[in-house]
Amino acid sequence: MTPVLVINSGSSSFKYQLIDVETERSLASGLVERIGEAAGVATHTVFFHGEDAAVAATKATSSRELPIPDHTAGFAVMLEAFGEHGPSLDDARPVAVGHRVVQGGARFFEPTLITSLVEINIDELSALAPLHNPGALQGIRAARAAFAQVPHVAVFDTAFHQTMPAAAFTYAIDRETAERHRIRKYGFHGTSHKFVSEAAAAHLDRPLSSLKQIVLHLGNGASATAVDGGASVDTSMGLTPLEGLVMGTRSGDIDASVLGVLARRDEMTPGELDAFLNTRSGLRGLAGASDMRDIERRRAEGDPHATLAFDVYIHRLRAYIGSYLAQLGGADVIVFTAGVGENSAGVRAAALATFGFAGIHLDAARNESPGRGIRVISTDESPVTVLVVPTDEELEIARQAHTVAAG
Repeated sequence: MTPVLVINSGSSSFKYQLIDVETERSLASGLVERIGEAAGVATHTVFFHGEDAAVAATKATSSRELPIPDHTAGFAVMLEAFGEHGPSLDDARPVAVGHRVVQGGARFFEPTLITSLVEINIDELSALAPLHNPGALQGIRAARAAFAQVPHVAVFDTAFHQTMPAAAFTYAIDRETAERHRIRKYGFHGTSHKFVSEAAAAHLDRPLSSLKQIVLHLGNGASATAVDGGASVDTSMGLTPLEGLVMGTRSGDIDASVLGVLARRDEMTPGELDAFLNTRSGLRGLAGASDMRDIERRRAEGDPHATLAFDVYIHRLRAYIGSYLAQLGGADVIVFTAGVGENSAGVRAAALATFGFAGIHLDAARNESPGRGIRVISTDESPVTVLVVPTDEELEIARQAHTVAAG
């Protein structure tokens, strides 16, 4: 057994998962939330695996409410849960701790062993990700105190996209201003895009280096990436995770002049504008619901707002698919992943409905058929293979952390 503890920390919560990288099975997972509030909540789930890998694991979940004043206290609660409910960290002691960090800037292009200097760099990069990096840093510091003798590895969402050419990541604004404030496209969801593109190549038994792929990570947050030979060459998210596709609560692409209009007419402050585009826009702004399942249900009932929201979502998605077909010079594989991408046959069908000219042909029965694993949903004759690939960012972080820790 080779356990790796994966931590995904925010400002008021953190998720964790203990993964055996030998079997790639989750041993336990949990969520510590409402940190700093009067009543915090800690949930811990233990997975029990039999010898037959094809048989689903059973699980047991426990939950408790108690004050959790800070991340350090949160990690103490997590350790108590392992001690009380298992698995025992004496028997499954982590060989490494992997941390998801959203923004690595242009400084970090691979998983990195965390030192005091790396912590300083993550802190400095908080200017580019004020909603994400500070929480990640709190989690890192608490975890390093709780697991002082274990290597800690930062895995950056932006790292996979550091292979983008300058033409793809450069914004057409004053060069000196951009350099002074480090304004450029960084891209996000990189851990997922890397995992999914590699899993697709392995499933098709084709060399990753030979494939041109368009990966569509469609969840509450959504991004598209053009992957050429395993390397990101363009992606939809930008300086922040706001740019690109329509998302659950984020607008995606928008004319920047809209901000000036709102600032002048409604006297909105920069903070209010940021909250407006990140939390009151996207599907929620268009239809009052951020969950695609609600949008599709209401659309089927004839709700005009949900219908428009769905149509805007698909219109933007098609625009990016078409753009990346052009940038790649065609595609061998298109992959759908994350909550919407893995579960919404309607979104997949609508997104690709106009791409028959590009050799993309869905098999309706395969697309509609429910399934949990990797599956092909294109026709056998389709020149472009379309896949649904469940993402597993935690497993990818565990793999990368173990590789770095093993030296």
